[in-house]
Amino acid sequence: MTLVTVRYFAAAADAAGVEEERLELTGGATLGALRDELIARYGTSMERVLRSGSFLVDGTVRREAGHPLADRVDILPPFAGG
Repeated sequence: MTLVTVRYFAAAADAAGVEEERLELTGGATLGALRDELIARYGTSMERVLRSGSFLVDGTVRREAGHPLADRVDILPPFAGG
């Protein structure tokens, strides 16, 4: 079992309805397991954010499903800009 603090920003916070929460993952401590849990909890709106957004793990952007989790993971939506 892994306990992780997840912080949501912008569209990710809108999809989750919260800006931060602590989740207990039992199936594995990877980004893929976290992604699956978030989609199961929050549905298609979160799936859209995760499809083009990023996970920030220990201050580094990660996208690999097999990457291990840290104590805190930030969910960042895609950013527009120039």
